[in-house]
Amino acid sequence: MLRTLILTSALALPLALPTAAFAAGGESESKPEKTETTQDCLKAEQWDPEIKKYVRFSQPVNGVWDADIKKCVRPDKTSHLDSDTLYKAVRELAYAGRYGEAIDVLDQMPDQLDDRVLTYRGFTARKLGNLEQANLYYEQALTVNPDNILARSYMGQGKVAAGDKVAAMTQLREIQARGGAGTWAEASLRNAIQSGTTYNY
Repeated sequence: MLRTLILTSALALPLALPTAAFAAGGESESKPEKTETTQDCLKAEQWDPEIKKYVRFSQPVNGVWDADIKKCVRPDKTSHLDSDTLYKAVRELAYAGRYGEAIDVLDQMPDQLDDRVLTYRGFTARKLGNLEQANLYYEQALTVNPDNILARSYMGQGKVAAGDKVAAMTQLREIQARGGAGTWAEASLRNAIQSGTTYNY
């Protein structure tokens, strides 16, 4: 009875609070916008900026659009792009289900211990079905930045997928306690707890 009351109380907090345009890690509350990365860059031929020519893969891979040179760059050779561009590409690729390429782009991030990198590694691991590895990444992200509410939201959604709504509620309460009420991170986790369906972004 007490457990049910706690679940109900946390879920009953109003969603009508002003929503933040961005949650932790630069995440907006909308689905990732499709760019040339997922519209035009899924092909066998990709630009390699190190050797300055196109290379051909045995099957199509999803490159990352480089707006400066107007080319699709192979995902494992994108370290010259700025971090925000790389984060947006990771999010867009993950939403498109291109998890391998998303991981390739994550590998190009200059700071592998950045909590956003660890959060996205957790997200891709979870979407690939490796919940244990995902939780390790989320825990590392939260060690670096305990206020990373996106990591908490994704971790909570993983708990929902594993059938552990009590653990998911723990993360929802942490998000609320850390100023995340009304954000996408809170709303997506709350909806996942209520519906049992997790998000792909």
